[in-house]
Amino acid sequence: MLERFKVPEKDRVYVREERMRAAVETLLLKMGMSEDDAKLSADVLIQSDLRGVETHGVSNMLRVYVDWYSKGILNPRPNIRVLRESAVTATLDGDAGLGIQTAPRAMQLAIEKAERHGMGSVSVQNGGHVGMLSYHAMLPLEHDMIGMCMSAGSVRLSLLPTFGAVPRFGTNPLAWAAPARDMPPFVFDIATSQVAGNKLGLAARVGAMLEPGWIAGLDGAPIMHETPMPDPGQYYVLPFGGTRENGSHKGYGFASVVEILCQILSGNGASFNNQGRMGQHFMAYKISAFTDVEKFKDDMDKFLEGLVNTPPAPGHERVLYPGLPEHEEAELRLAEGIPYHREVIDWFQSISAELELDLDLP
Repeated sequence: MLERFKVPEKDRVYVREERMRAAVETLLLKMGMSEDDAKLSADVLIQSDLRGVETHGVSNMLRVYVDWYSKGILNPRPNIRVLRESAVTATLDGDAGLGIQTAPRAMQLAIEKAERHGMGSVSVQNGGHVGMLSYHAMLPLEHDMIGMCMSAGSVRLSLLPTFGAVPRFGTNPLAWAAPARDMPPFVFDIATSQVAGNKLGLAARVGAMLEPGWIAGLDGAPIMHETPMPDPGQYYVLPFGGTRENGSHKGYGFASVVEILCQILSGNGASFNNQGRMGQHFMAYKISAFTDVEKFKDDMDKFLEGLVNTPPAPGHERVLYPGLPEHEEAELRLAEGIPYHREVIDWFQSISAELELDLDLP
């Protein structure tokens, strides 16, 4: 994550992982989740914070989920049903449950199918926000599998098609994860927008400026100068590339692929025709169905080592690969605590009083 989005040192409040995990579980139980779902959902959020993906962790998403529960948008105890199934595929109805409840179960089903048949693919309709996609993409790793997941749709669409003046997509993220032997796993998790929507929430909290070509005005024209974060509802997000000259058609195309696999294939229909209904797509690849597992892991180590040993360009200390900085950040935060913005801790104190809970945080 870019430095501009990180919590300024003066505003940091460090909280031990186990203390924040307990507080999140307590709050989700209050929202009506079962004990198992509260533990699972809290794990998705806490793993996001440990890996430094604060856009999808406690800071940004928990208050959104609480708001959605209070408005009846989410079902805290969804009845997840299989709508269609074959040996290697399935389509599930998420029953308006939060995606951090339903997505791990969908990926688990994909893993079970891949274990038997080499590959497994599961789509979810009528789902909810899935949090950090890489959490779900990483679940197959312990089974010697490659994981992939995508998510489309949003309560409020924000991403413009290239040359468009009306948003047609959510930020439509996708994630891939592949294991190695000794190197941290390869974990690639991106939005198809020029800047992830939740990073804009962090920008607003810390007062960060936005780069040219990240967002557009309400007329669809890209804003091509550095700008402070606009008020909610006063901007749209551009596909990655920003402008057509810089390749926004590629981001637009990827957003469309995610839309097809998550929304159209699941039976939800296009996001702009069924706004608020989210869909996801999950895949697991059993490595031994394609090649020898041990050779794959050795080859992955050589590949990843080759990347990090690439001579850096002037002004840069080293070359990274997707998943390496998050792995290093998780080790640091487990030792030192997770740095939350003071405003986040204030929100916990406020919601704790409102819901008559004892959330044991600083």
